[in-house]
Amino acid sequence: MTTHLPSPYSDLIIGAAPPNRRRGTIDVFDPSSGKLLSSVPDATVGDGLAAVDAAAEAFGAWRATSPRSRAEILRRCWELMTERQEEIAELIALENGKTRTDALGEAAYAAEFFRWYSEEAVRAVGQLGTSPSGANRIMVSYEPIGVAVLVTPWNFPAAMATRKIAPALAAGCPVVLKPASETPLTSYLIARICSEAGVPDGVINVVTTSRSGEVVRAMLHDPRVRALSFTGSTEVGRALLHEAADTVLKSSMELGGNAPFIVLDDAEPDEVVDGLMIAKMRNGGQACTAANRIYVHRSLVEKVSHLLAERFADLVMGPGTDPATGCGPLINGRAVDKVAALVESAVAAGARVLTGGERPVREGSFYAPTVLVDVPPQADIVREEVFGPVASIVAFDSDDEVVRAANDTHLGLAAYVYTADLRRGLRMAGELEAGMVAVNRGLLSDPAAPFGGVKESGLGREGGFEGMLEFMESKYVATSW
Repeated sequence: MTTHLPSPYSDLIIGAAPPNRRRGTIDVFDPSSGKLLSSVPDATVGDGLAAVDAAAEAFGAWRATSPRSRAEILRRCWELMTERQEEIAELIALENGKTRTDALGEAAYAAEFFRWYSEEAVRAVGQLGTSPSGANRIMVSYEPIGVAVLVTPWNFPAAMATRKIAPALAAGCPVVLKPASETPLTSYLIARICSEAGVPDGVINVVTTSRSGEVVRAMLHDPRVRALSFTGSTEVGRALLHEAADTVLKSSMELGGNAPFIVLDDAEPDEVVDGLMIAKMRNGGQACTAANRIYVHRSLVEKVSHLLAERFADLVMGPGTDPATGCGPLINGRAVDKVAALVESAVAAGARVLTGGERPVREGSFYAPTVLVDVPPQADIVREEVFGPVASIVAFDSDDEVVRAANDTHLGLAAYVYTADLRRGLRMAGELEAGMVAVNRGLLSDPAAPFGGVKESGLGREGGFEGMLEFMESKYVATSW
């Protein structure tokens, strides 16, 4: 089915809901200007269940497709996404607002999941062994779990989709993707590219809806759905886990983060600031792995904070599609309101603004890149995920002190450590309660590595071989041959 949408995005929408169902549309806006980009179908519960129907019907043939054939299709997905990187990046920058550089990076990163899982698809070969008693052989095989519901956020509309789609397809599972209402166009484009690469009808289904809770709940209670993969806030993740419990779904959760960025007393300030510009300003700070609590040894606070303020002050705000832009808009006005409130609260508690700290007078959902110093350790901006272009610097005096502060949170997704002593950095990485730690790096994501958190930052892992196992069941067979 095809839904007619305003040019130039009308040809992206494939697999839309049947026309006899009563539904409206969701408007998609450019956050840099507030202008309407397009509209997409606003799916009902019936539409969501129709997508599950399509996935369930496609499951038998797709699971029977040989691993090598699935791998070749996934590799073709990577090739097409790589060829169309500019097109994908342009769409990401339009509906998400991130800078052209960030969007190009995301498009390349998103494509890479298809290449990685094209290589992993042929490697889920199982195990064969002998029982300790010698009485029988132990055979273990990995089988696709079934229909998977994927729920993705707006901040990385391409990468969060492919990080789930690629391993699911490699495992032999069809999927229903429910992208964020703010950034659905990229998901439709990826689905189109996958179709052109040879993914059969029904294996990838995109459902866009403003009734997310209602529609996802109905799909999760359909007995044909056997897996849920969600990326988003911890609050929503908890609610979905409650729903998934009713049918005992296998659930993978990549939830909120409040990443500490630790600068030890022997770190090189210029290298620290280079890393901070990536860890903090990727997607304008709107990332679950973004450096949120920047702990700098007291001896380096002045140097690091002023170097960072200079870099922030030089960033040009503007539309993500403009090559000159160094900081794009936040996703919407509500996001700006939250960031502004946290900055105002921090200043009221004693923090000082070195640069930024205000909403620029212009159209769009912008907030000026901001550096705060003298931030109290218990300030709201330290305790909450700011999700914006604000660097909050907190001074510390000892390694033990900063590890305690970094671990003093219910979240544990990512952490960063900068030091000239690798042994010291690795020791601290082992002490930090986080699923991922970057030592002397501002970027830690890699398709070949398991991505995920501890505590209330999630369950399961995405990426690496582990990511494919989230869509598979282990079957043990005992035999006396």
